[in-house]
Amino acid sequence: MKKFIKLLIVLILIGALGYACYWYKTTSNVENVEIVAENLPSDSEQIQEEPEIIEPEIKIFKGNDRPIAFMIDNNKNAQPQASLNSTYMVYEIIVEGGESRLMALFKGVTADEVGPIRSARHYFLDYAMENDAIYAHLGMSPQAEAAFGEFNIDHVNGQAYDTGKSRTATSLYWRATHKNAPHNAYTNTESILQIAKGFGWRTTSEQESVLNYVADEVNLESEEAFAVNSVKIPYAKGHTVQYKYDEETGRYTRFSKGKKMYDETTNEAITTKNIIITFAENYTLDDGENKGRQDVVTVGSLDGYYITNGKAIKIKCNKNSRREQTTYVDLNGNEVEVNDGNTWVNVCPIDANVTFE
Repeated sequence: MKKFIKLLIVLILIGALGYACYWYKTTSNVENVEIVAENLPSDSEQIQEEPEIIEPEIKIFKGNDRPIAFMIDNNKNAQPQASLNSTYMVYEIIVEGGESRLMALFKGVTADEVGPIRSARHYFLDYAMENDAIYAHLGMSPQAEAAFGEFNIDHVNGQAYDTGKSRTATSLYWRATHKNAPHNAYTNTESILQIAKGFGWRTTSEQESVLNYVADEVNLESEEAFAVNSVKIPYAKGHTVQYKYDEETGRYTRFSKGKKMYDETTNEAITTKNIIITFAENYTLDDGENKGRQDVVTVGSLDGYYITNGKAIKIKCNKNSRREQTTYVDLNGNEVEVNDGNTWVNVCPIDANVTFE
């Protein structure tokens, strides 16, 4: 009997001890919850974080790579040219002999073959400077040589690197065998960057784009806008440029001298999202050499058109000095918004009879 009583007492003590532990644990958790709750801010005090707004990125002109401008031959014996579809801008301007040449601008892209390369003309440099571009060419006119010195322009004259032979692993400028000289000289973006680094030139740039690109599609809905399914730009007798609109792609296909243009590297048709036409006075220089070299007036308020997505508006192309960037504005003085895509700038004679269909 005594043993039973002792066992009962032990069990009662164990039970009491267990209950005490349970009571203490429960009480502690409640107190902790209350303390934590006291430290939480009220609904009105809680900080609401604003969602991060990610601005659409312009794809055609981005990054801080310095542009490279290549002087491209546009003679019929030079066509097709290499890598024109990889550019962000191409300028076409009249030269001697009723021909035109192209200045093709690349930024942040690698083009393994660019050309054919020809000699520099001084008025192209006005557009190279406003893009902060390294200028690559093969030879130069006396006027271009003077301008390189006057404006301290970083430029690569391929005459110092031209092997006159087919391309090898170390070629910086080379000659293609499927075209005849002088329409067969080529180089590429990596070669120009290699030369530029050797001279210690900048290969980065903080300069903003000449064009006012926007991410939202520009459709030119103003009352002044008119439809353009085709545009013809005569530079000289025997040399007319034409662009034809493809509604499915929203791009214009380029024709030169009556033939569709192709990119030599891909065999794809040359196309563009945007077209700018600038009417500029040109005249033959009296430089004593009788080669018919031209001068082109790039500075001032020049008339023009902006064409995109099947429509066009009249614009003013304002450039205050040879160094300064051109500003393209509508007839109300508002800077033109340009579609995110490549652009061909046709600086044509002031009396060119441009026609639209």
